[in-house]
Amino acid sequence: MKTINFMGVRKIAFAATMLLTVLALFSWFHKGLNFGLDFTGGTLIELTYERPADLKAVRAELQDSGFHEAVVQSFGATTDLLVRMPGDDPQLGAKVGAALQKAGGDNPATLKRVEFVGPQVGEELRDQGGLGMLLALGGILIYLAFRFQWKFAVGAIVSLIHDVVVTLGILSFFQITFDLTVLAAVLAIIGYSLNDTIVVFDRVRENFRVMRKASLIENINVSTTQTLLRTIATSVSTLLAIGALLIFGGDNLFGFSLALFIGVLAGTYSSIYIANVVLIWLNLNSEDLIPPAKNEGADDRP
Repeated sequence: MKTINFMGVRKIAFAATMLLTVLALFSWFHKGLNFGLDFTGGTLIELTYERPADLKAVRAELQDSGFHEAVVQSFGATTDLLVRMPGDDPQLGAKVGAALQKAGGDNPATLKRVEFVGPQVGEELRDQGGLGMLLALGGILIYLAFRFQWKFAVGAIVSLIHDVVVTLGILSFFQITFDLTVLAAVLAIIGYSLNDTIVVFDRVRENFRVMRKASLIENINVSTTQTLLRTIATSVSTLLAIGALLIFGGDNLFGFSLALFIGVLAGTYSSIYIANVVLIWLNLNSEDLIPPAKNEGADDRP
């Protein structure tokens, strides 16, 4: 296979990366994340109807009953609905259920379950989720520093931070609800992007032994080209599965699927144009991969 000069456009890629990252951070700090009930607290009501329910009609009924902030979603079958309501009233679920049962007409609603999440619990979940993400990044940094070398670890962490920032920035810009499923998707993105980066790093390290006279940029171009088919196959197959979830998964899986879709694209890009570029900035060379010599005690025997 002909070697592709990936690093020939690294400056253009860096400019595009910086622009996208700045826009993502601006959206993140300006608009903020649209935290769901898992983090802000509120009430979740599950209802079932005798016949398929009309979402627009149910939303209109809730509006007429004074519940203006209700989020109505289909839940599994067409006869099952999920209503999410912000607020700290433990009786809110019963009130919403009674209003829909009264307005149901010839297709009455039956209340199946009501779950209340207090704002204190939601705040704890948000803090623990952020802490879990930081611990995951810290563990990855330590693992890569031991398995490869600290320059590889820095490249991987910068790449992962980029993927998370861009994903959260896009979710913030479109105000996609950020709940526990989306948090799980962000953590999955970290694992996926790391796997893609490690494949390239492994080949770079191996080619340092094979291509002794090659420059670092030439090594990276060859290594990335050699892993390109594997990267394309993995990314495309993953995106096809996520795309199916995005289209057919319904409202409950929309945020999860969208976050994964963005993260896989960002992770594939960053493993080439961020992780590798950091290695160039840090001037990785073959001497960095030579294990330090062990100090052996002098032999005093005659």
